[in-house]
Amino acid sequence: MISVGIIGTGKYVPEKILTNKDLENIVETNDEWIKTRTGIEERRIKSENQATSDLALKAAEEALKNAGINAEDLDLIVVTTVTPDMIFPSTACILQDKLGAKKAAAYDLSAACSGFIYGLANASNFIANGTYKHILVVGAESLSTLTDYTDRNTCVLFGDGAGAVVLGPVANDRGFRSFELGADGSGGDLLKVEGGGSRYPSSIQTIENKLHYISMEGREVFKFAVRIMGSAAEEALKKADLNKSDIDLLVPHQANIRIIQAALDRLELSEEKCVVNLQNYGNVSAASIPIALAEANEQGRISEGDCIVLVGFGGGLTWGASVIIW
Repeated sequence: MISVGIIGTGKYVPEKILTNKDLENIVETNDEWIKTRTGIEERRIKSENQATSDLALKAAEEALKNAGINAEDLDLIVVTTVTPDMIFPSTACILQDKLGAKKAAAYDLSAACSGFIYGLANASNFIANGTYKHILVVGAESLSTLTDYTDRNTCVLFGDGAGAVVLGPVANDRGFRSFELGADGSGGDLLKVEGGGSRYPSSIQTIENKLHYISMEGREVFKFAVRIMGSAAEEALKKADLNKSDIDLLVPHQANIRIIQAALDRLELSEEKCVVNLQNYGNVSAASIPIALAEANEQGRISEGDCIVLVGFGGGLTWGASVIIW
């Protein structure tokens, strides 16, 4: 089997900033309450003329540049998102055309906030078995389109953005060492958007009942996340035959600072060994981990040979973790 690793990273966040102070003028909340309970201070919001593929394009272009390859070199494009441009064609196909990646196959993958790790696990196998050589994996979201800005429990959480990586062959002692993926469909009702699918097709009634917005049982999702983030990371380390002490950098899903802190405590890691940027972007679902990874790479926080652990959770319910030697 061919060793597979990340050979390029990129990110893009929209220019418009929605601060906690701005939200105070929209819904009954306040800056201190939001920061204390979530750690979020602001989030990015796409412009009206932007769609998810536009955010993905900018992140993808940066990742390709960072990897030193052209779009024509791509064999496959995987976009992980719950906010596609449209039901079909896939956002990945739209991105393929915008990039000019003429020989690349393309498809979307949906696993909510765990989507990026699911996408990495899926795509890396194509390279490991020799089917493809270079694959672009993008996590991109326009969650502002699904956010009810009259619901103070959810509107403070979500933002828009995209992160991308290029996967390719690497030296045998580098690359992905393990993946841990999981799902619990019995918890699906805890975090969902009901409207617009075959169960509740779009109608005047679904719009009036706000079924096209994110619905979340925050307390239950929090309890699930605190439990699963640490355990998923531990399982991935076990599969890689590594220990907590081997971790050089943790890149977690950016949902809530208290969830991240619980993961750090369980993994016995200091804050210096963790990437945290949710104060700037909020929860960007499938885009949060690749954005955080790209920022860490930009800032020189990752060195060759480092043991990086990616871990996330999301609607479904789903979870995923991966160990990679950079």
